[in-house]
Amino acid sequence: MKITIGRSDKADFPEFFLSEIDLKIDSGAYTSSIHCSKIKETSLNGEPIIIFTLLDPEHSFYNSKEFTSNNYASKIVKSSNGISEKRFRILTEIVIFNKSFPIYLTLSERKDMKFPILLGRKFLNKKFVIDTTKKNLSHKLKNTL
Repeated sequence: MKITIGRSDKADFPEFFLSEIDLKIDSGAYTSSIHCSKIKETSLNGEPIIIFTLLDPEHSFYNSKEFTSNNYASKIVKSSNGISEKRFRILTEIVIFNKSFPIYLTLSERKDMKFPILLGRKFLNKKFVIDTTKKNLSHKLKNTL
């Protein structure tokens, strides 16, 4: 049975020490993405890694902590304005509706966007159905337990 999700919600990302962070459900986007700043690809002991900082100093959850990942890929993503760009994609974990799910997130500069995280069709498919008249369904469920 699919879980009903609203047009926006809050979720936890344990690996990044983020809890109750705002996210937008975007059925128009194929991939899910998270707002990052200072994204760079480098190497450590001869192995390729990416280093990134989540969010930016203007966001209330910003902590300036650098994260690294050697489990990543890069892909060309076409943004809503039609411009294609190379983005890095990582695998992490999202906790939503009191369940943990694996999720691929592309790292992107979303500084001017209202929501730091977008959940796209690839993640939503076969797990969720969207009710655009609702919001924060997972967050409300979390706070009643």
